[in-house]
Amino acid sequence: MDIIEIGRDESGYPAVLDACLGSRAPETVTALGNLGILNESTLALFCSIKCPGKLILETYHLADRLRAAGVGVISGFHSPMERECLVKLLRGSQPLIICPARSIASMRMPAEFKLPLDQGRLLLLSPFGDKQHRATAEMALYRNRFVAALADRIFVAYADPGGKTEHFCRDVIGWNKPLYTLDSQENANLLALGATAIRPESAPQLLGEGQKESPE
Repeated sequence: MDIIEIGRDESGYPAVLDACLGSRAPETVTALGNLGILNESTLALFCSIKCPGKLILETYHLADRLRAAGVGVISGFHSPMERECLVKLLRGSQPLIICPARSIASMRMPAEFKLPLDQGRLLLLSPFGDKQHRATAEMALYRNRFVAALADRIFVAYADPGGKTEHFCRDVIGWNKPLYTLDSQENANLLALGATAIRPESAPQLLGEGQKESPE
């Protein structure tokens, strides 16, 4: 399976990137896997590096619900909580988009990616060029905006008050995409921003229609 590069002026380039990121949209994206997943409805998954224990358990339960419901998920799967969710989601059958905060050109492919790639339910997608092999904090923040732009809905398990994830949420709230978080006092900062509180058992409300809406 070959890595392909899609330029901003090519038909396969996701138009929603221009709609959300404007002049900061990447000139090219590189991809490995099933590009058809970009046409499906997806939920972006985010969590700060540190997460309260109560929310860790609830996020585990939510990941199980998303897997059982077949909800397509997109994320960098970088923070510890995000990585734990990926382990669960890889055991399911739903589509997944993984967006590393670096180039995928020379990335060592984890063994657990092989089967979902062969099954056509996994897509690796990056806005970074061949020479950007080492992730930085700035690249991770840009990657998160890239992920949120591509998603139809956004779920944040926890955002440390005053931290990078909270500031990121403040940036993307103006995109008018549904923003969800867990119903907990620990997420009062996100709820104050306008996030919708959910319980793990209400994961079906995160479901889309299975097709991505065209950007206005």
